Amino acid sequence: MAVTETWKPGSGPRGRGSGGPGAAERPGKEPGVRAKAQGRDALGNRARVTPVEQEGERFTYEDYQTTAQWLLSHTKHHPQVAVICGSGLGGLTNQLTQAQSFDYSEIPNFPRSTVSGHAGRLVFGFLNGKACVMMQGRFHMYEGYPLWKVTFPVRVFRLLGVDTLVVTNAAGGLNPKFEVGDIMLIRDHINLPGFSGQNPLIGPNDERFGVRFPAMSDAYDRDMRQKAHIAWKQMGEERELQEGTYVMVVGPSFDTVVESHLLQKLGADAIGMSTVPEVIVARHCGLRVFGFSLITNKVVMDYESLEKTTHEEVLEAGRQAAQKLEKFVSILMAGIPQPGSAS
Repeated sequence: MAVTETWKPGSGPRGRGSGGPGAAERPGKEPGVRAKAQGRDALGNRARVTPVEQEGERFTYEDYQTTAQWLLSHTKHHPQVAVICGSGLGGLTNQLTQAQSFDYSEIPNFPRSTVSGHAGRLVFGFLNGKACVMMQGRFHMYEGYPLWKVTFPVRVFRLLGVDTLVVTNAAGGLNPKFEVGDIMLIRDHINLPGFSGQNPLIGPNDERFGVRFPAMSDAYDRDMRQKAHIAWKQMGEERELQEGTYVMVVGPSFDTVVESHLLQKLGADAIGMSTVPEVIVARHCGLRVFGFSLITNKVVMDYESLEKTTHEEVLEAGRQAAQKLEKFVSILMAGIPQPGSAS
């Protein structure tokens, strides 16, 4: 197990987004939205209060640069691969050598994790010869963050020189063939919040990151999925490596029986509350993306069932699968092309 060096200066620079959800806004207001007073009309009645567009609150290119430059000035590492660790999967960072970590609270503009199972640290190091940066804890819409904060680290990674993003998550199994402890390669996703107008790319587009209308039909790298199947066979696991479609819901409540049936009919194999916004932003800025879900529970599909999904159940499944996941990700690192190579 690698020893991790933790950066905790007495007084570190703070960015406007370094607080918890809505820290940059006035108390009582929805994160990312400020109320705009319209004054009074000719009759003296108070005018309707409308939300201001979030554009003024969004991070600028310079904000992303500030964070990237701060990190590069405080670490000797220059990562090629970024890994976002899902609920209960932060133990992957224990496999890093020459590790150096930073609390999110010390990094300019970084939001903070508020969920159990998300430690809130950014860890640099090497895994199977690849220079990596790993997020021990991601951000979610259900914490109150707007999507441009949820996805903030992805663009920072791009400015650090990362060319590959590995996304992991804990997910409920909708596919009846799946069992708890299975790993599902993500072949495709359903951006359910997008159906109601929630997309991290909404708003002004910065061409320095990517085009206005990025394609998502090839979001998950085909070559890496093929290499994953080879790596799985090398591990000699009894259970088959699954592959399927991940659907994102907002949460934090788990789904009803009829909602689960609907999502299954839409073609989803696994369900979770994250990952999709990060993948959209990663593909927008040209990163290679590979992802997998750890199936931590079987979704309740029967009204007669007495089973109930809990977050504790999710974390426990992550702990039990830790060794298998660490070995799997480590082997996959060797299959990631060298910088500048086509996948």
